Amino acid sequence: MGISKARKSVLAKYDTEKLHTVAEATQVIKDITTTKFDATVDVAIKLGVDPRKANQMVRGICTLPHGTGKNVKVLVLCTPDKEAEAKEAGADYVGLDEYIEKIKGGWTDVDVIITMPSAMGKVGALGRVLGPRGLMPNPKTGTVTMEVGKAVKDVKGGKIDFKVDKYGIIHSVIGKASFDVQKLTENASELLQTIIKLKPSSAKGTYVRSVSFSSTMSPSVKVEPKSIEA
Repeated sequence: MGISKARKSVLAKYDTEKLHTVAEATQVIKDITTTKFDATVDVAIKLGVDPRKANQMVRGICTLPHGTGKNVKVLVLCTPDKEAEAKEAGADYVGLDEYIEKIKGGWTDVDVIITMPSAMGKVGALGRVLGPRGLMPNPKTGTVTMEVGKAVKDVKGGKIDFKVDKYGIIHSVIGKASFDVQKLTENASELLQTIIKLKPSSAKGTYVRSVSFSSTMSPSVKVEPKSIEA
């Protein structure tokens, strides 16, 4: 299958093998993004870890200074006494038993689910549905908490959680193509520095093996890993 004319013209705009700084890479992404809609900008970070070993699992949370640019749909599974707090904070859906039944029926039209410790007995039973979709609440990511209002505001304000996959790669959103270069650069740098700080002491050799940016339907742009290790 050949490369389309549109793809060829995009690839001609930059050196696909060159390693860029974070700021350069975000500028290239803006230059080569040709979608008619506001494309999402993503980063893929290949780490020198073995995710099969518990002491080399890299997982954490990060608040992007300029948010993700996405309207994050939040479901709060809580008891009635916490419903008002969740709604005031901006949760899109609030309740407990009725939403648990909806999820059992296959409904998962949300981006983040927040719950409270006392509800985890019921929520835990949804693991088969929520787990594969990355929606299972977890205390480590701040989505199992008594402070449901704060958790909603954090998520709506740009807090993301990330986790290395079985191939040793972290995939995450860092904003929208409509963001200016500075905002994309600052978002990406915040995430990358957070990941660097989480380097497991048991990880040997090069920690950040490769970094690449891409936007929806765009080719990837390579980042020089040494340029981010402050």
